[in-house]
Amino acid sequence: MTTLAPSLSLRYAPRASAWTRDILLVFIGSLFVAALAQIKISLPFTPVPITAQTFGVLLTGAALGGKRGAAALALYLAEGALGLPFFAGGARGMSILFGATGGYLIGFILAAYATGKLAERGLERRVSTSVLPFLVGTALIYLCGILWLALTLGSLTQAIELGLLPFLLGDAIKIIAAALTLPAAWKLAQ
Repeated sequence: MTTLAPSLSLRYAPRASAWTRDILLVFIGSLFVAALAQIKISLPFTPVPITAQTFGVLLTGAALGGKRGAAALALYLAEGALGLPFFAGGARGMSILFGATGGYLIGFILAAYATGKLAERGLERRVSTSVLPFLVGTALIYLCGILWLALTLGSLTQAIELGLLPFLLGDAIKIIAAALTLPAAWKLAQ
């Protein structure tokens, strides 16, 4: 019986190691987005701030893949909701999830999953082909964010004016930056 135990543990060791690595990558992904959330510029005319979070969401999703990317963003939301100062500019708590920017935060999970699933196909891990998945991810963030903001403000037109239009140029720059960074991030995560 002592000869079976070592062979059994060797057979399961690679799976346990991969599982541990996945957990570590998910945790690191959540911390990466939390760190980028601290870069915040408030605009006086909108409840939605400029942050570097979307860059982190797109890159985390693409580098970790759909499941791990979505898990990293779900963990990020849980960490912030439980009171860690992980949301934009150090904000924290459940009230942020139910506030004006809550839809964007929920959209982060969907964006990371979609961007990650596209990256898993292999073609989107290069600068030249990663822009389209990043556009899809950004569109999902905007879709969730604008719909939630429209409910909060009581106007879809106002939500588009305050939660989309001022951010298009900045998000285009973040998409390009994420595309340029993706090949290196992919190598680190795999």
